[in-house]
Amino acid sequence: MNYGVIKKHDVANGVGVRVSLFVSGCTHGCKECFNPEAWDFSYGQPFTVATEEEILLALQPQYIRGFSLLGGEPFEPENQKVLVELLRKIKVRYPQKDIWCYSGYLFDTEMLAGKLGEPTITREMLSYIDILVDGEFHIAEKDLNLRFCGSRNQRVIKVTESLRTGNIVLWQDEEGL
Repeated sequence: MNYGVIKKHDVANGVGVRVSLFVSGCTHGCKECFNPEAWDFSYGQPFTVATEEEILLALQPQYIRGFSLLGGEPFEPENQKVLVELLRKIKVRYPQKDIWCYSGYLFDTEMLAGKLGEPTITREMLSYIDILVDGEFHIAEKDLNLRFCGSRNQRVIKVTESLRTGNIVLWQDEEGL
């Protein structure tokens, strides 16, 4: 797996100050995508053990609220095996920090339905994610007033609660942040 960039002080892709990883590779091809260079699976540089350690170290400060995973597309089958290992390590080392993930795939009809490669890996990835922003970016539904979404069709989902209840539970800006 390759990645484009690691942002160590990101405030745009989840609540609070975050460490964000932008992975390479995406097959969605959304019109007017904000990161089209990351569609190419070979874009950027290889994700290595050193890269993983860099992320884990960057998450250490108390002021870092959590980790955000973006792309490209984190849930492309080619990316899942590497990312599930990273997410597992983050949750073990930093259980108090939340994990956000942005995906063009849909939580209920694609991820949970087992349509993205190995279903057990997809399910394990989801088990580590607290908040999932799902759905492709649609230029016709672009809305600059949305928080953490680019278009009205996208959803901000509380994954843990959704998996527990069997119903999609949407995140609300409950903390007034």
